[in-house]
Amino acid sequence: MGLLKLLRKLKSESNKELRILLLGLDNAGKTTILKKLASEDINHITPTQGFNIKSVQSQGFKLNVWDIGGQRRIRPYWRNYFENTDVLIYVVDSTDKKRLEETGVELEELVTDEKLSGVPLLVFANKQDLLQAAPASDIADGLSLHTLSGRTYQIQACSALKGEGIQDGLEWVMKTVSKKKK
Repeated sequence: MGLLKLLRKLKSESNKELRILLLGLDNAGKTTILKKLASEDINHITPTQGFNIKSVQSQGFKLNVWDIGGQRRIRPYWRNYFENTDVLIYVVDSTDKKRLEETGVELEELVTDEKLSGVPLLVFANKQDLLQAAPASDIADGLSLHTLSGRTYQIQACSALKGEGIQDGLEWVMKTVSKKKK
């Protein structure tokens, strides 16, 4: 199916709402991605101490995006937001090689949680605009995404700051959810 045909089909399926959970370690770029999605100013972003919720219209869908803080003391509360999640977006700082293992452990806990069973996963390999950023393929290997079974997933290189790759990730989300709901 061509992209134009897919977009027309998605447009005709308006009134669909998706609950998207946006998670990742602190400083990964979750809030920047959320603000880019909402076409808001990204010049003054502070660490999320709790959560941010934004509703964004995209391709005939109303996306209710829950951006939950990623500081270590907040992570145990992530599970309180798992109910009725349609898509999990996990954001990784591609320049933070020291915390790749830590982010992998957190992602593993998420994908093995029963409440998120079968929920499609989009991993944004963020900060690709920086020279020291690891390529998305290295991030995928570091997170052992190839070992995921029973789950649809995609890794998408992006730069939240420049807005690059975010729309590509969203298109994957729409396409995946449309297939799942058939």
